[in-house]
Amino acid sequence: MTQKMIRVEVAYAEPKVQKIVSVEVPEGTSAYDAVIASNIIAIFPSIDPETIPMGVFGKGVRKPKEEILREGDRVELYRPLVADPKVIRARRAEKLKKEQQS
Repeated sequence: MTQKMIRVEVAYAEPKVQKIVSVEVPEGTSAYDAVIASNIIAIFPSIDPETIPMGVFGKGVRKPKEEILREGDRVELYRPLVADPKVIRARRAEKLKKEQQS
């Protein structure tokens, strides 16, 4: 009996380049294994699948090697934030406030 295959996507984005790789994997494949199977590391050599944070459709996954995927899932690889969004918003609000006072 042949093993059922499912189609999933692996997504990663840098500031100027984004890539979504569609890959067919055996049913029961983990998020981690899908990343390896997608070969996205060849496109983005800076990705370390052992340490990069991952999620499925925007929901973080604590244990990618144990997170079993379903047909149509999208594994997302998250790079570190350059700056805290709260800090950026606060700076923008402060700048706007100063401009309005001028």
